[in-house]
Amino acid sequence: MPFTLVLAVGLDSSLVAGQRSAWQSAGYFVTPTKSIREAIVRLREGDFDLVLLAQSISPESRDKFKILIRASGSRTPVISIADSQTECEGFADTPIGNEPASPLKTIQELMAERAGASAPNRGSSAIAA
Repeated sequence: MPFTLVLAVGLDSSLVAGQRSAWQSAGYFVTPTKSIREAIVRLREGDFDLVLLAQSISPESRDKFKILIRASGSRTPVISIADSQTECEGFADTPIGNEPASPLKTIQELMAERAGASAPNRGSSAIAA
C-alpha cells in the first residue's frame, strides 16, 4: 500500500507519536514540525501529499503559509484544525474540528476525493528557496 505523506505543522510531537500506528495502518506517514519555519524547510526537502495545520499556529501564520505554498505553484491541499469552521475559512482548503478522530477521517475523505478526481500531484509541492 502506498503511503500518503502528511506534513503536520504545530502538532504536539507526543500526540503524533501516540497516534503514529493508527495513521500508518491507514496509509499515512506523518512528518511533524513545530513551526512554520521548520515546515517551509521540510516542504523544500520533501514531496508531501498534504499539509495539516494545528490550532497552535496563529490564523495570521496559517494564512501566510498557505499563500507561500500557493505562490510556489503547489496544489498540495492544506487542512487546518480549528475550534470552529469560521476560524480558518479564509486559508484552509478543508477546515476540520479538533476532535481526536476528526483529522484522520477528514484526510481519508479528502485524499479519496482527490484520487477520484485526478492522479496524485507529486513533485509540485516544493517551495522555491
